[in-house]
Amino acid sequence: MKFFLPVRYFLKIYIALAFFAIILLIGTVGYILIENYTLVEAFYMTVITVSTVGFTEVRPMGDTGRIFTSVLIIANIGTFTYFLTQLSNYFLDGEFTRTYKSYNMKNSIDELEGQVILCGFGRNGREAAKIFYNSQKDFVVIEKSESRKDDLPFDIKFILEDDATRDETLIEAGIMKASALLTTLPEDADNLYVVLTARELNPKLKIISRASNDSSVRKLKTAGASNVIMPDKIGGAHMATLVLNPDIKEFVDLMATQGNEHFNISEIETTKTISLKELDCWKHTGATILGLKTSDGEYSLNPVHDTVVGPGNRLIVMGSKDQLDKVQDLVS
Repeated sequence: MKFFLPVRYFLKIYIALAFFAIILLIGTVGYILIENYTLVEAFYMTVITVSTVGFTEVRPMGDTGRIFTSVLIIANIGTFTYFLTQLSNYFLDGEFTRTYKSYNMKNSIDELEGQVILCGFGRNGREAAKIFYNSQKDFVVIEKSESRKDDLPFDIKFILEDDATRDETLIEAGIMKASALLTTLPEDADNLYVVLTARELNPKLKIISRASNDSSVRKLKTAGASNVIMPDKIGGAHMATLVLNPDIKEFVDLMATQGNEHFNISEIETTKTISLKELDCWKHTGATILGLKTSDGEYSLNPVHDTVVGPGNRLIVMGSKDQLDKVQDLVS
């Protein structure tokens, strides 16, 4: 962790100090040229002038020297006022504290690996963040509107107040080391731009995009989205399913969205060849295998005991976090 802020975070203060240094330089050179002061005399005269201390002149000055001194005093008033304003903004108005917290957060994001980047923090973004939080999955939120981050029932460790369509913002969120990106911006054009940028920056990234119009789905997938979700259609299908199979639908939703340390559904990739009978997941871990996804993308629900899984296959497993960790150890 870095403890010192880079120069760019104090740029305004440094600019004010630079103006002050320039005035000292101009004053010193001016007194040498106009009044033939020595270097020490000129510097001393400049300091007592710009500081408005008002000590006696080191030597009697002519009219030109007095005019130059007046101009120096007037110029210094503006510079000194600007310096005090910037200093007040940094240390009295809390800008320094906010800057320091933001810098520390960016350093923490740099240390993440395999995180999810969540672009947009509207209704869909909040629900996704809630699930990631309950699943203890690291995620980084990118949101421009500060009001959308208020009144949350959970804490967000990593959040960038910036525009998700900018390359620099995605890089700052750690897109090179991220495992997935969700873009839930309200405009399809913005989501399309994020997908294009993200796919270019990280070709292996899993990208899931929100879409409002049917015509946008094909464009988003062509741009590089792994999956495209239309919340309105899903909402309608959800409501219809609640009429036809209410208990089943509610149970599936509970499993998918209410995970915690005692209960989770997770997909676990296998790295060795083993039969499910030999694995005997329930006996050795207490977890339940719900399904299997082969390396070809084919799904097998409730696979039989003599099913053999190999490298690249994914097991859909239900259990506590500890149980899922044990399953991971068995198939790795």
